[in-house]
Amino acid sequence: MQHDTAARPPEATPTKDSPMTDVLVIGGGPAGVALATELAVRGLQVRLVAPHPPQRFAPTYGAWLDELPAWARACTADVWADVRAYTGPKATALTRPYALLDNAALLNSMLARAGKRLTWTQGTVIRADSRPSPGALLLAHGTAGERWPARVIVDAGGHGGTLTRPTHPGGAALQTAYGITATFAHPPSAPGAMVWMDWRQPPSVSLDAAPTFLYAMHLGGQRYFVQETSLVARPGLTRTELEARLHARLNAAGTPPSNIEFTEWVAFPMNTAAPEPGPVLAFGAAGGLVHPVSGFQVSGALADAPRVAQAIANALPDAEAATRAAWHALWPPERRAARELGLMGLDALLRLPADGLPAFFHSFFRLSAVHWHAFLAPRTPTPTLARTMLRVFAHAPNSVRLRLVEAAVAASGVSLRALGSVLSQPSINMALTFSPTGLHAHASGSGMTQPEQSQREDQHEIVEDGMQGATGSADANGLDPNVDREEKLAELRENLADMTHDEGQKLEEAKTEIASE
Repeated sequence: MQHDTAARPPEATPTKDSPMTDVLVIGGGPAGVALATELAVRGLQVRLVAPHPPQRFAPTYGAWLDELPAWARACTADVWADVRAYTGPKATALTRPYALLDNAALLNSMLARAGKRLTWTQGTVIRADSRPSPGALLLAHGTAGERWPARVIVDAGGHGGTLTRPTHPGGAALQTAYGITATFAHPPSAPGAMVWMDWRQPPSVSLDAAPTFLYAMHLGGQRYFVQETSLVARPGLTRTELEARLHARLNAAGTPPSNIEFTEWVAFPMNTAAPEPGPVLAFGAAGGLVHPVSGFQVSGALADAPRVAQAIANALPDAEAATRAAWHALWPPERRAARELGLMGLDALLRLPADGLPAFFHSFFRLSAVHWHAFLAPRTPTPTLARTMLRVFAHAPNSVRLRLVEAAVAASGVSLRALGSVLSQPSINMALTFSPTGLHAHASGSGMTQPEQSQREDQHEIVEDGMQGATGSADANGLDPNVDREEKLAELRENLADMTHDEGQKLEEAKTEIASE
């Protein structure tokens, strides 16, 4: 692994150009390092520019185990089989293994695979010169006068981007979260379990307050990580608001922390639009790859990196063709359509009343596992997403249905394309029917709201997304006593068995199962 010297003080004139590389990647987070690694593995010379030398990623990233590439599963710190959600008084067993990434192992594994074809340069890119003629090189400029020529430039600089400028329709809709790692005299969540969502609220929180949920992990012994999360809001809830809400929850449960070891604050936009093609390829959070409902991004970027790297490798030495090919590999028409539909769904969540999000997820987790798994996956096609939305609509209370209809009408073009993608598949038996009169009646109501413009988008608060990691054991204590445990165990075994299947084969099996209904 090669390392350039630290950035020098600004100079009056630019320094001599550095050696040319095939690809320059901006950003030292998981997405940028993953793509740089895959490019190097394919024999390309790659320069990665980041403000820091190689260092352990700051957040601890979580992901569903089945969404991680096979190589990344060896970089997990722990895996929970006991994963649960609370959308009411009793827990719903999700029976889907959840993994916590070991960030040091993840970074070291990628750098070892990349070898000497990857040069990590400490510095900050401030601009890049466009190609003066077809096939010419791009030239990136650093704050200290550095000049880095490359055939292809990738912006993996995080949520705000570096050279690209991510857009957020209607203003940034933020997921924010405040968490603590602490010891507790009494468990604040089920011992040995991982709580993905707990929407229950303490009595001190007013019924019309913005909804938040608890995300919790047992770290072993008396140590827990507990985090109060606002799934999405425009403007986003502040650190002060979430800190107060978390301690109100803990005090109401009789489980205040005994000793706080450290705190965590997370804020990032959920509604970044798919970027248009351009001279610089946006990747990771900068490229609109944050899931609009869960906020997950890392596992998707790890899975996307090989196909994007292969597209670049196949098209070089034609630099412009390589950038275009990479964009098409990342954003084929089907995926852009799915992103539009996902953003429409996010708009529906923003319109829900205070009790709407818990009601939405109550309906969501009543779906069969294959459907809600697909809905949360990073590359699920539009017909599958549309069918899942229709199923949630069928189970949801009227207050949630109204907002879903409002969002669909506000984005009527997206809605019609999504519905057309479902109806165009003759193998699908549509079990849901809707009255056009009823839909129009809802759409014309005076209660329909418009997206609120962002009033609080502080780029200094927008950080790399991720959930605090932990270690723990698996145990099912505290689940609904009426649950069919044999059925849940069978579902868990099936999910675990999926880990041994080829990724492509597993995806095709899931598509076939959904389409055959």
